[in-house]
Amino acid sequence: MSRTAKLTVQQWGNSLAVRIPAAVARSAHFAVGQPVEVSIADEGVLVKRAGRRRLTLAQKLAAFDPACHGGEAMVTRRVGSEVM
Repeated sequence: MSRTAKLTVQQWGNSLAVRIPAAVARSAHFAVGQPVEVSIADEGVLVKRAGRRRLTLAQKLAAFDPACHGGEAMVTRRVGSEVM
């Protein structure tokens, strides 16, 4: 079931919704937070990726590698030529 699935449209507030099965989402390279574009197609509705997914702060911090940032550090006192 990686390419297609038969689903049921359901009520979600004032809108309608369809849950995308995990296998279909993986095949489409969808992830949580992934922006998508929904448009009307000849045969129905087309849902496709619309750019990169937005990372949460926790995900950004987890991916941060201090070794890649030239030894930047937060200092609480004057350093270098600031000291007079």
